[in-house]
Amino acid sequence: MYRYLRLFRFGNSILGIVGVIVGAFIASGLGILEYWVSIVISCSIVFVFMAGGNALNDYIDRDIDLIAHPDRPIPRGEISPFVAKNLGVIFMILAVAIGVISQIASWHMDFLFWDSTSTAIVIIASLLMISYEVFLKQKGFVGNVTIAVLTGMLFLLGGAVCGNIGPVIPMAVMAVLVNIGREISKDIEDKDSDEGRITLPMKIGNRNASVIACMSFLAGVLLSALPLINGSMNIFYSVVFAADAMFIYAAFIVFKSAHKAQKTAKLAMAFALLAFVIGVI
Repeated sequence: MYRYLRLFRFGNSILGIVGVIVGAFIASGLGILEYWVSIVISCSIVFVFMAGGNALNDYIDRDIDLIAHPDRPIPRGEISPFVAKNLGVIFMILAVAIGVISQIASWHMDFLFWDSTSTAIVIIASLLMISYEVFLKQKGFVGNVTIAVLTGMLFLLGGAVCGNIGPVIPMAVMAVLVNIGREISKDIEDKDSDEGRITLPMKIGNRNASVIACMSFLAGVLLSALPLINGSMNIFYSVVFAADAMFIYAAFIVFKSAHKAQKTAKLAMAFALLAFVIGVI
């Protein structure tokens, strides 16, 4: 069982579920329990979706991982490429199927809210994930943006299943912006060991790539002020300033240490999540 949890990146799947729950809380506040059935379904979809995507990733990168990640299940011979590929495909199909079935079921069940927006998010995310694994990952910056968009869609799904996607949009866009910066930072860090990819640092150099990462981080900081300006969050949302300080640090340290930048941005995102959560209490 443990080998399959490693194939599915169990920890990453849990983080995805957290993103959905945060999005739902931003959308519904203390009324979140009214949508518990829809939220459980959406969390199940995200878990299956991310598990399938990671299985496909390990199947496609199986040759690269012999050197880059020899501890993963396929290089270690714990799971065959055939099994990983089939699990990936089945899980991706299952994620879409659960979404479609949930929408059909919601027409007949008053306690289940699931509309076309929720289903569309699941379908679009599945198409993006498959496209990323098959060919966008090798395209560098386009792949960076794809992963960032998929991260933002976690929050959108949480808002959609509560029927109130509007308040979640700033968080989702902020997540996209800062994750673009983080993905570029990771590519700068891995530039010398990346194989089979044409990353942004390879195309335009580390410094120019760092400029774009810096701008992405700072754009996220600017956007974070919007909920305070429009009054959609309470004063406790001010915790976001701690996240902003870390994003600003990441924006400028990326020129010296891409590793520090992407690690700092990851921590800053946790503070931003906290700010959005307590900002709606």
